Amino acid sequence: MSKITRGGLSRRQFLTGSAITAGAVASLGLAGCAPKAPAEAPAAGSDLAATGEDAANVRAHAAQLNPQGEPKPVQNTTCPSLFTEWKMGALTLPNRVVKSAAGYIGVTSQGITGDLHMQHYGKLAAGGASVVYCDDFAELYDHFRAIPDVGKFTDWTDADLTAFAQNIKDNGAAAGYQLATMGLVFSGFEPDPTAIFQSSDCMDMTAEEIQNLIADTIKAAATLKRCGFDCVEINAAGENIGQTFMSRNRNKREDDYGPQTFESRTRFVCEIVRGIKAECGADFPVQVLINGVEENDKAIGDSALFTTVEENKEMCKLIEAAGADSLHIRIGPCGQHVAEFAGDLYFCGTGIEGTTGYGTQFDFTRHWQGMLKADQSGLGVMVPVAAEIKKAVSIPVGAVTYMDPARDPEYFEGFIAGGDLDFILMNRPLSVDYDYLHKLEEGRIDEIRPCTRCMHCHWDAADDGNLTFSCRTNAAHPFRFVTGQLTGGYDPEPAATAKNVVVVGAGPAGLEAARVAAERGHAVTLYEKKGSVGGLLEFANNVKGPHENLSVLRNYFERQMELLGVNVVLNTEATADTIAEAAPDAVILATGGVRDSLGLDETAGTNVVGIDDFMMADIAEEVVVVGSNAQAIDAAMYLLAQGKHVSVVTPSAAGTIGAGHSFWVKTFTQPNMKALGVRFWPEAEVVAVNDGTVTVKTATGIQQEIPCGTVVEALDSLPNGSLAEGLTCEVVTVGDAARPFNIGEAICSANAAARAL
Repeated sequence: MSKITRGGLSRRQFLTGSAITAGAVASLGLAGCAPKAPAEAPAAGSDLAATGEDAANVRAHAAQLNPQGEPKPVQNTTCPSLFTEWKMGALTLPNRVVKSAAGYIGVTSQGITGDLHMQHYGKLAAGGASVVYCDDFAELYDHFRAIPDVGKFTDWTDADLTAFAQNIKDNGAAAGYQLATMGLVFSGFEPDPTAIFQSSDCMDMTAEEIQNLIADTIKAAATLKRCGFDCVEINAAGENIGQTFMSRNRNKREDDYGPQTFESRTRFVCEIVRGIKAECGADFPVQVLINGVEENDKAIGDSALFTTVEENKEMCKLIEAAGADSLHIRIGPCGQHVAEFAGDLYFCGTGIEGTTGYGTQFDFTRHWQGMLKADQSGLGVMVPVAAEIKKAVSIPVGAVTYMDPARDPEYFEGFIAGGDLDFILMNRPLSVDYDYLHKLEEGRIDEIRPCTRCMHCHWDAADDGNLTFSCRTNAAHPFRFVTGQLTGGYDPEPAATAKNVVVVGAGPAGLEAARVAAERGHAVTLYEKKGSVGGLLEFANNVKGPHENLSVLRNYFERQMELLGVNVVLNTEATADTIAEAAPDAVILATGGVRDSLGLDETAGTNVVGIDDFMMADIAEEVVVVGSNAQAIDAAMYLLAQGKHVSVVTPSAAGTIGAGHSFWVKTFTQPNMKALGVRFWPEAEVVAVNDGTVTVKTATGIQQEIPCGTVVEALDSLPNGSLAEGLTCEVVTVGDAARPFNIGEAICSANAAARAL
């Protein structure tokens, strides 16, 4: 039974908000913001955070600034209106789902070859999207080159582009290409070789460069049409030049392309659209991508010159008049580029929903003009903004940013059927499960492998500290083939000889191994010592909240075991004798890692609990989390959301704190944790547990006491391959049992092992 208390407040007082003082508000990160009316409180004496339902109650009351609803039970499993025809200019399209141009710019910097790139887009097209837009991955501009970090193919010919477009069309989709200017270098721009991301803007351009870029873009569109592409998109959002002309915040020019009027702000984009139509024909569709609404994430509230929805309505009228055939609407922060296409990162921290990555939080009732749909962890966040812009134009309008209809089919059906939007744009979910749309259309949403919104696909932080690119739940990501972690094609080959395979452990690694092995034709028996599959997924879901869809991932795996006929044996701890009785040809051990411990002794004033038990333990007001991996940081965030005072002590270096989280999740959560009072002690260790304090020894050799009523041990796990020693058949150890790190690496190693059988 959980006995978590909060200072002098009773549990009921804390949850109902009846005793929240100015100090309590400040501890929750709400200083200066009046608490909103809380949701219905649990009954007096109810256990706190002992179950998923209780954990949900904690989050609902702790995240007072931007309270989140729990995922809705799915009633209808289809979205019939998404699968109706519509027209983009002269192009008739079979459904209202478009694959957005995102995710694989920088292909060469990732080491991805042209063949891998083409195969990936062929899979996306076969998945059922009506249009598949690709990134601006080829050098198409005559006068300008991008900085190397953009990673374009520099040697692609017209023949290569023709083959690429034809591959998309042969697989059933219209082929689209996004023309973007992010990373182009102009005369007034000095690239910083140390920057992770940088881009020039309209203020770096001479009048001649403006005309050259307009001409280059028109010529590039003509090349793409000649090579068989069905449409183009002009990226005038984010860090692209078109956006910098349209935004008064960035455009300070005093010529015809300045911010003086709506006409001058849109002149650059409109001249490109008109030029493409003149060069390629009025029937060649042109889509324009814009920031639907802008906000200052670097300095919240200082947004006087940021583009409003009302301004965009006027500018979109001009873009339509220039000949644009459709509009693509996304979110527009000025600082965190990644949030422009992954705005759901604002919701990646438990209890700090609205995190900007700069140590502050948006109030979604006030910022972004209060127009974002911000009550379901970012699901469909831009729909209200795009719907408002649609009122001003007659061409089709679509929105992007966490468009995942499997999470709430009724909501998506409602705004399409109701005419609020004409189409949606998706990216990550379609790469996670290439058959997403076919399954959605057929009502098989429980078979869709979920995107967990972890952002490992965009600048992942590997266990060696290097930046990589991967997908947490779909191991068959192009980069995995580059590194050699996977071999073969995107789809595992059928087994040459069917084997009797035993998998031990039904966590993510074991479930993935069983899935792939069974899919290849092997007979699979899966042993799990607990009474359900999923390993720690449900526990992680309770700690992290529903944002990452980890409970959905568990359910997906469980459904796959049913569909593939895996013999799942629960409540059975597999031993060497158990396995020998099954007479397997091969064994995959996915038993998970072994928790390490410092062996700290409790005192009368300070208790010591493990990470697996902390949700059920007595937790004091002052908490020290020992460890700095992803689980340690998730636990710290969970406790912080309850108003606890949290310190994190780790022997690891500061740069490795949050190891296992993606680069972007760390970027968005850790500044807020620090702003809310979490103290990180890198390169330090707990050397003593005292009554109400612990003694911490730092890298300087200094020892000091810090307040602590509870120590939560969350050290890195250790490998656990001991069971292999008693087996005589083919054995491979995967996941944390072999190399503890995170869910993505566990799933990848399991996929590779099952492919090798």
